[in-house]
Amino acid sequence: MKTLTISLSPQQIARLHDAVESGAYASNSEVIRDALRLWEQREEVRLMEMGRLKKAYDEGMASGTGREVDAKTLLAELKAEARSRG
Repeated sequence: MKTLTISLSPQQIARLHDAVESGAYASNSEVIRDALRLWEQREEVRLMEMGRLKKAYDEGMASGTGREVDAKTLLAELKAEARSRG
């Protein structure tokens, strides 16, 4: 493995040392590797969410011209749709 020098705040260092001293992690490196794994997972989820949002946006744009509707009309339409579904 390659060695990397990083800078951490005093609070981050204390939490890192606490994690190792408590036995939750075997070493400082293990804490950092776990943190990076969690970051990678969060980034994957973010990219998937962005993809879903882009798809929803594209579908909305492809669905045609929008229309203006006031809240009262929208509520009535939603209630009618719910009644028709049973």
